[in-house]
Amino acid sequence: MAEETPNAEAYWKANLRLITGCLVVWAAVSYGAAILLRPLLAGIAVGGTDLGFWFAQQGSILTFIGLIFFYAWKMNRLDKQFGLGE
Repeated sequence: MAEETPNAEAYWKANLRLITGCLVVWAAVSYGAAILLRPLLAGIAVGGTDLGFWFAQQGSILTFIGLIFFYAWKMNRLDKQFGLGE
């Protein structure tokens, strides 16, 4: 049982690092690009509207969906690395 503890701790730390990274990207896109940087992005046109509005309406959703697939891919690799694959 003592042999599994360091492996479990390393797995948990890697999992938390991955979750934290995903949350930072999500927050940066959702709050940073859509709210805080909107005045700076107002002059850039994308699809007939400004880039700040686009990030608020579409970009943050697409980024979130991308993060879901990225998280699943990375967790599968992490599971295999620690011998927990299916």
